[in-house]
Amino acid sequence: MPITLSNEAAQVAFGESLGHALEGHGQVHLIGELGAGKTTLARGILRAYGHTGAVKSPTYTLVEPYEIGRYHIYHFDLYRLGDPEELEFIGARDMLGSESLSLIEWPSRGAGWLPRADLELHLALAGEGRTAWAVAHGEHGHAVLAGLPADLSHPCF
Repeated sequence: MPITLSNEAAQVAFGESLGHALEGHGQVHLIGELGAGKTTLARGILRAYGHTGAVKSPTYTLVEPYEIGRYHIYHFDLYRLGDPEELEFIGARDMLGSESLSLIEWPSRGAGWLPRADLELHLALAGEGRTAWAVAHGEHGHAVLAGLPADLSHPCF
């Protein structure tokens, strides 16, 4: 069942819940049209690890690294990626390791090169808010969904 996020604050709070459940590692694909709130959700996930600064979509740089305590988090935006092989040139293979957390906007642009997501988060505009739903892949993805607070309606998978 989809989760209704009535405003930006709800979206950030949902991201924080996801961040805690992710436990600092995994591959998360953020899927949605322009303006659907992918970066807002990434901000919430980063807040779960203590990041308090601004979070901008790395549209022109492709990736923004965050080292927060013992966590290595990489926020990718592949919207302007010309060819998935460009990810090799920026060292993405090292960033996508099992010891890090990768938040990847526009993952379809890296198709054939990116590893399978542990969790796909789909976002859609819904009036003033957003609707979110998730697709879990593998043990870690299912554990993340199971680790969400009970008061959230679980997304479908």
